[in-house]
Amino acid sequence: MRKTLLRMTLRQLQVFRAVCSCQSFSRAAEEMALTQSAVSQQIRQLEEQVEQPLFEYVGRKLYLTEAATSLLAASEDIFARLESLDMSQSTLQGSLQGELRLAVVSSIQYLTPHLLAAFRERYPEVSFRLEIATRGQVIQRLRDNLDDVVLMGLVPEDRALEFFPFLNNPIIAVANADHPLARHATPALVELENVTVLQREPGSGTRKASDDFLQERRVHLQRPMQLGSSESLIQGAVAGLGVAMVSAHAASPFLRNGQLVQLGFAELPLYRSWCAVHARGKRLSPVALAFLEFLRAERAQIRQLAERFSA
Repeated sequence: MRKTLLRMTLRQLQVFRAVCSCQSFSRAAEEMALTQSAVSQQIRQLEEQVEQPLFEYVGRKLYLTEAATSLLAASEDIFARLESLDMSQSTLQGSLQGELRLAVVSSIQYLTPHLLAAFRERYPEVSFRLEIATRGQVIQRLRDNLDDVVLMGLVPEDRALEFFPFLNNPIIAVANADHPLARHATPALVELENVTVLQREPGSGTRKASDDFLQERRVHLQRPMQLGSSESLIQGAVAGLGVAMVSAHAASPFLRNGQLVQLGFAELPLYRSWCAVHARGKRLSPVALAFLEFLRAERAQIRQLAERFSA
């Protein structure tokens, strides 16, 4: 290893990460409570140590050089290891502390805070950073190693991932109470061919499950309307745009307050599973390990929580 790299400090790396995140020296200075000249000095020293420029301006926009991209990946690993060390030391002292970085698909966003609250009852000193994303964005986050754990439905088969199911994910059909199909106790599934059906974007787990289900039953939608998220599907159904096939966990607040009704198709709910996912071989923090163990060991409690939440 080059001796110049050994002179690198954690403070320099903190400032460097702030500049990368803000894509601005001045905004990084505000975030770090430093002067802009102090930030510039730290970056100059870091560039001398790596012996390459780290940033370049094109027009007025700041871009990372190839050297900066490599250094950012290394710094993320360094700080992740330090955070894991801090968690491990806390565990040895008898308390679990640290942050759980969690990403979830939008259709489980309403249930997730209840899961986190139940987990925090056991470990009150744990904090959370929660990201809500589409399935495609969640898969990209797995690729970029941005989170400790991901909660999603349809797990991609072409990636090196570890996962396990922890909760049923019932998919139901919902509509505004004034919708024609809401007037029938048990409408026939084929009647979906004659009404507007709201759908997620291609690639969504709920969309694929619904498409496969309807194809198996030879139901061919004549009036599909694509919307971009579970929230937009639900709000579209509330507004009277059409019927939406969504996760019961996502729809439950709107069913409780009467903005939506569940349509009584005999073939539904369609059951899939929510899964906890992380990259195979990923070095998990003590907090992440404890959360995964909570999901594995407390499935009965989680089912009861989901039932109370969906009641």
